[in-house]
Parts: sequence; C-alpha cells; structure tokens
Amino acid sequence: MKETDSKPAKKTEHVIRSAHYDDLDNIQALLEPFVQQRKLLRRLESELILLMANGFVAELIEDGKPKIVGFAAVEIYSRKLGEIQCLAVDDGYQGRGIGSDLVRACVERARKKGILEVMAISASDEFLRKLGFDYSLPEQKRALFFQLHSRDDLFRDTLQDESP
Repeated sequence: MKETDSKPAKKTEHVIRSAHYDDLDNIQALLEPFVQQRKLLRRLESELILLMANGFVAELIEDGKPKIVGFAAVEIYSRKLGEIQCLAVDDGYQGRGIGSDLVRACVERARKKGILEVMAISASDEFLRKLGFDYSLPEQKRALFFQLHSRDDLFRDTLQDESP
C-alpha cells in the first residue's frame, strides 16, 4: 500500500447557538464568498443586525478558539409566514450536517413563535426536501415572482450604499 501525505479530515463537534451582535464581523466574513459567487444577496449591516434577532451561528473550537462556520436566520413576515435567509456554511465544513442543524434551529424558532409556514428559496431543493420542506402549492400551480430590479443592480446598489 502506498503511503500518502494526506490526513483524514478532522471531525469536530459544532454547536448551534443564537447569533449575537458580537458575531456580526464573523458573519459578514462568512457570507462574503457566497455574495461574491452570487449565491447570496449582499446585506447591509443594518439588515444583518435585524436578521440576527432570529439568527443562528454554527460554532466550533479550532486551535483552541471558537470559530463561526455557519449562519442562517428566519425572517418573520407575519403569523402565517417566515423565510429561511442567508443560509451559509463555510466550504471547508460542508457535508457535516451543519446546514441541516441551522435550518432546524430556524424552523424551531418559527414554531415557538407560532408561525404557520416557513419557506426557503434555494437552488438545492433536494437538501430542503430532506429536512421536511415541500412544495406547498398544488402541482399545477407555482409561486411566481416579478423581479423589479436585476440581481446585478442589487449587487451594485448595496456596494454603493456601503461606500463612505
């Protein structure tokens, strides 16, 4: 058998906890690569702070220090509807159940607040279906969105809003 330099991936336990204001910089740093890849919309600091009220971080200890490796929030629109927002897990920690745990925490927060339904818009419906999400409209109906601005416009606008 040939020896290799590769080491098995280190499995570390993560903890899901409520997001705190002190986490803001780390959350922004976590989300930035997803914004650059246009997988997530850029959020203003004020928007993130509002989301953090019902947001969760995945944290683990690495080299003796806590490290935030995931974030998600549930935005509450009404007693009827909430939406999973900003679900992101650092690329190096994906596939460990962190995203699933973050979604479950968001759903549980909505349940405790008496919300009827939680929706999620994602390119990965298989992931969400494994967590119990399903299409709520009959087969012949689909939710349609009217886009008022292009994603490129939103991306540019938020960059301009953050300029000094």
